Amino acid sequence: MARTTLLAIGDLARRTGLSVSAIRFYEARGLVHPMRNGAGQRRFARSDIRRLSFILIAQQIGLTLEEIIAELARLPEGRAPDPSDWQAISRSFRARLDRQIAALERTRDRLDGCIGCGCLSLNVCALYNPDDRAAARGSGPRYVLGGTDEPGALV
Repeated sequence: MARTTLLAIGDLARRTGLSVSAIRFYEARGLVHPMRNGAGQRRFARSDIRRLSFILIAQQIGLTLEEIIAELARLPEGRAPDPSDWQAISRSFRARLDRQIAALERTRDRLDGCIGCGCLSLNVCALYNPDDRAAARGSGPRYVLGGTDEPGALV
């Protein structure tokens, strides 16, 4: 298959791992814009493989469909994005990834100890969360979700 050959929707589905219905959904949302051949069949540019792959990656890191739409609107249509295109997009959600990584690291590091849930049912709560000080930060696991304060730090 020549690199400039347009792809049928089934071929695009095989290349991306997406179902045909998912590709049609993304088309309806304006994320890909197939051409139609003389018989009215969809034909996709090879650059749509990268656009759809970006969607899959963006979903894996937690971007909403609206955020994905906004990011893809910044990419060129009809050609594969070049390195500067991808750098612009990656800069725009790098901070989000950094926050997610930090939250995952906090969770990993604190999950087997005090997570500041305010339960006061563990023997160590008297050490890490005397008088349920974590509750002053709000409900839920405050040491994981509520910032960088270490368990046992004064509120």
